[in-house]
Amino acid sequence: MAEYKVPLADMDFLLFEVFKADDIWQKLPKLAEQVDKDTAQAILQECAKIAEQEVAPIARQGDETGVRYDAGKVITAPGYKEAFNTYVEGGWPALGGDVDYGGMGMPKMLTAMHEEMLCSADISFALYPSLTAGAALSLAKHGSEALKEKYLTKMYSGQWAASMCLTEAHSGSDLGIIRTKAVANDDGSYDISGNKIFITGGEHDLTENIIHLVLAKLPDAPAGPRGISLFLVPKFKVNDDGSLAESNNVSCGSIEHKMGIHASATCVMNFDGAQGYLIGELNKGLACMFTMMNFERIGVGIQGLGAAVKSYQNALEYAKDRQQGRALTGAKSPKQTADSIMVHGDVRRMLLNMKALNEGSRALSTYISMQLDYATYAEGEEQAKGETLSALLTPIAKAFFTDLGFENTVTGQQVFGGHGYIREWGQEQLVRDARITQIYEGTNGIQAMDLLLRKVAGSKGAMFTTFYNEVVEFIESVEHQDSMQEFVKPLSDALEDLNDLTLELLSKAQDNIDELGVSANDYLHVFGYTAMAFVWAKMAQVVLASEQISEEFYQSKLHTARYFFKRLLPRRISLIALARSGADSVFDISDELF
Repeated sequence: MAEYKVPLADMDFLLFEVFKADDIWQKLPKLAEQVDKDTAQAILQECAKIAEQEVAPIARQGDETGVRYDAGKVITAPGYKEAFNTYVEGGWPALGGDVDYGGMGMPKMLTAMHEEMLCSADISFALYPSLTAGAALSLAKHGSEALKEKYLTKMYSGQWAASMCLTEAHSGSDLGIIRTKAVANDDGSYDISGNKIFITGGEHDLTENIIHLVLAKLPDAPAGPRGISLFLVPKFKVNDDGSLAESNNVSCGSIEHKMGIHASATCVMNFDGAQGYLIGELNKGLACMFTMMNFERIGVGIQGLGAAVKSYQNALEYAKDRQQGRALTGAKSPKQTADSIMVHGDVRRMLLNMKALNEGSRALSTYISMQLDYATYAEGEEQAKGETLSALLTPIAKAFFTDLGFENTVTGQQVFGGHGYIREWGQEQLVRDARITQIYEGTNGIQAMDLLLRKVAGSKGAMFTTFYNEVVEFIESVEHQDSMQEFVKPLSDALEDLNDLTLELLSKAQDNIDELGVSANDYLHVFGYTAMAFVWAKMAQVVLASEQISEEFYQSKLHTARYFFKRLLPRRISLIALARSGADSVFDISDELF
């Protein structure tokens, strides 16, 4: 198995050549105070060392050993506590945190790359700090000043971790029917009682306390999602001076035994009259939790990318070393008993698919992160546009990246042949680990529904128009450049086809809303490939204008851009046909005939 190497050159290329991050940061006052190009590059280089030297080496043992449940306690895999302590000593939990409470205040464009590194090294390890960062974000945005002062600093320091407690045995995606109860106390706190399942990092031995964000309902709350409130419930109560007090009637009943991410603790959590504190307003907890959920959904998309990047690195190293057969045009290594499998067209196809989709996903992730930074730190029209685009593209980040991520881990396994199916090479672990990314934080089918029904149809096409205009503006800026014609024409065609499909589906939905449900998944992927074509065209523009175009990195980028437009963007054609095929063939068959 190849040793994981962080693609720092590509990250640097995206940040500072394609998206001009340093210019963006300097014009946004809150970011200008925190980060510049030199700082960002130093952060990425140091994070790369943690990912490569501390986290990646424990991933295999973590998968084989997993977490262990012992009378309510969860013991993490060997090496995890030591690696986590090293991670904390470096100050990494504070990277994207609020500077007023000990965070570093780094932009999402930078923290997204930090997340990718950790996920490529080991998704199981990455989940622990990721859940804490998401919970801290929700607390920082919606919590009272007292709660923020008491909890955020130690979450950013890594002394305390966090979890997100939504799902119940009978209530998965339909959170409106949760049964966990909250009863008000005279001191302003609440007694929280109920059971939650599938809680990532709900219990472990990495930190001295775990802060649970729990969805619950008051007895007189309105029915459905409008009656949900969000509460902060610590594993151990916290004294006024910040020290730990007694246990808070929070316990782990068991852990799940899963297909993958074995070293991540997935817990059944019991709250037996645990003391909790309201975050935000009563009965508006879902909006508060979605701050964290949207953060996690983009993060899960990056998990898919991270697994795919490691899969590509493994497969590429194997393909260059593995000798089998001869090239169709004649032996390329006549002194050897066989050529490397790099001579075979199908192997090259698989590797280039992975390369183009991985680099396109990283670029699109950076673009979405840029919009999040505008939404967070800009003002006026820039802020509004950033909010619209980041909201629109969040389901694409989650679903498209993870669908491609799983595809690319399986493709990497295929390059290995039989060796990819056995544990020795570590490739099958990536397939198992990546599979969950399509399921949790809202299944990819739900993400597709969110995109088409809530974002596109829900805004009557207005959110889509913002994206459409963004791409049109880029096309108009480069359409007179002869060297860009091979990219501009297919991008323009893809954008117009997506626009036509959007209008057609919105029109059909006026007569039959099921048209949207049936076509949502195909629509999301059409949108994903079109958005990826947009960022690949932006990358090609930079390469073609660069004085360094003859260097290997830029030549590789240009060849990969051409491959994407010729071999991968056409996937959208069949998806468009599927999206247009209508709902009748899906709903005309009765349940009994399945």
